[in-house]
Amino acid sequence: MSKSGSRKNKGKKTGHAFPGEFCPSKSTIFLLGFLLLLVGAFGVLYNPANSENGSLNELWTVSEKGVLSFSVRDEPVFSAIVIKDVYSAGGSDTLKLLTFESQDTEMGALLRLPETSESSNFKVSTTSTTSRGVPGLVLLPGAGVSKEGEQRLAMELSSLGYASLALDQRNYAAVNPENDLGLYKAGLEPLEYKMVYDALKAADVLAAQPEVDPEKIAILGESNGGRFAIIASALEPSLKGAVGISTCGYGTSGLDPKNAGGPETYRFYRSIDPDTYLAALPPAKLVMLHSFNDTVIEHELALRTFKEAEEPKTMYNVSEATHGYTASMKPYIEKELAVLFS
Repeated sequence: MSKSGSRKNKGKKTGHAFPGEFCPSKSTIFLLGFLLLLVGAFGVLYNPANSENGSLNELWTVSEKGVLSFSVRDEPVFSAIVIKDVYSAGGSDTLKLLTFESQDTEMGALLRLPETSESSNFKVSTTSTTSRGVPGLVLLPGAGVSKEGEQRLAMELSSLGYASLALDQRNYAAVNPENDLGLYKAGLEPLEYKMVYDALKAADVLAAQPEVDPEKIAILGESNGGRFAIIASALEPSLKGAVGISTCGYGTSGLDPKNAGGPETYRFYRSIDPDTYLAALPPAKLVMLHSFNDTVIEHELALRTFKEAEEPKTMYNVSEATHGYTASMKPYIEKELAVLFS
């Protein structure tokens, strides 16, 4: 439409438009108004938030029942350089700093590779290794923990013969469900969805390493990282399992959609709850490790998630008054990883 209304007409009003202006007739105005109404109605009907299948996006989808899914992932794009291993005194591991692309950002990660020569302490049975490489685990730290802070566990895994890729998760794995709900309702991707996608891309990157067997990949996460490990493992059938340390779901299984603030809110909260994905996890195995005296997540909450999970599943309990990995968990991890990668 013309912007002539903002101009100063120094002459007399003539009833004619300025040169080059469009002066629509009443019938034209009526037609334009009708078309705008049609466009508006189309937008309402096909608004992702109003879809019968939940929120839709070019990259991600949430079903009516609150199940998240992603479109096909592109081939992993990454770079890797060997760095000095300052975390292990006199160790024989190879440590690499990796960066890889995941949606709208570049992720940082540490790849730890065990020494696999005959003179090393390589403890994985010969049936668990192939000429294609050693089994590998994506490591997802808990809230506030960096990839460097996960190297203690990474070294434990290396001593057992497993490669690991520890991530610097977005926002260091801290979550804000209320803020993410607002993004979801606005048709934007919640941060938690991006973090699940990052875990899937990390698995792709780990599988692409020449030292790693691409057919033997699993995800291990601590605390919030364990939640993302369960969801990602359920969404990617090629993964061998999810190992959750000091973690649990949110218990939304019994949530009534009518009391959840509306269907959108219900779908969103279900979509970020690991419990929602437990039925889709098999044949991959769920392994949970938790302390009876966990200082952050009560043991009963972990037990609730474990009870909802389907076979195959295993849960081990320790007694330290701590949150996260403890040395007493190592024998259980050794046992279960041998099963996962057999």
